[in-house]
Amino acid sequence: MALFGPPKTGSTQDILKFAEIRDNTIILKDGNFRQVVLCSSINFALKSEQEQTAIIYQYQNFLNSLNFPIQILMHSKRLDLSNYLANLEKIGNLQKNELLKAQTLDYISFVKRLIDLANIMDKRFFIVVPYMAPPKVATSKKSQKIVYSPTDFEKYKTELEQRVQVIQSGLSGIGIRTATLNTQQLIELMYGVYNPEEASKEKIVEATELSGEVVSSELLRPKAKDEQSTPT
Repeated sequence: MALFGPPKTGSTQDILKFAEIRDNTIILKDGNFRQVVLCSSINFALKSEQEQTAIIYQYQNFLNSLNFPIQILMHSKRLDLSNYLANLEKIGNLQKNELLKAQTLDYISFVKRLIDLANIMDKRFFIVVPYMAPPKVATSKKSQKIVYSPTDFEKYKTELEQRVQVIQSGLSGIGIRTATLNTQQLIELMYGVYNPEEASKEKIVEATELSGEVVSSELLRPKAKDEQSTPT
């Protein structure tokens, strides 16, 4: 007789802290919102002493101007040039000039060898912008899930986007270019963070191509004639 029952196994969703990604926004399980801003880098070492001092002061003023917290994230992954090389290969095969075609294919082969030998890493910098929804949002007592109406979601998302604009405006003064990640890019980022090895081998499906079968409830299924009750 076993003293203990079978081990409890949970789903992956139980571990993840976010519940949904919608309209360029991450919705956490606690009801808060996040948007992620991709930032370019600047070569600080190549700047003159005066330029470095100016950048430091501008960055300090930028941080002091914020009235909400931010998270700075650096993500490193192996450089993936598969799409770039595939496009080059198509262009090379369409070349009518045999010399240009041979040079293009040689360049593709060189880049592939370089990536395999050097193991080049791609570093990207992000700023995670939060927004805490008001605590008055109704919560289901049974499931403890926070439910937003479409109107509330659009309202909170708009306020979060205003924070993102503040971030982008402040960083542009330092010479840093920014871009807000869309839904597909957020999915790829989360996929790469939680599955770094698989992400480098297997590409994720486009969000617009994801679909599933429609499941209908038995309670809503129309009854057959022989199942319908007749008045007595």
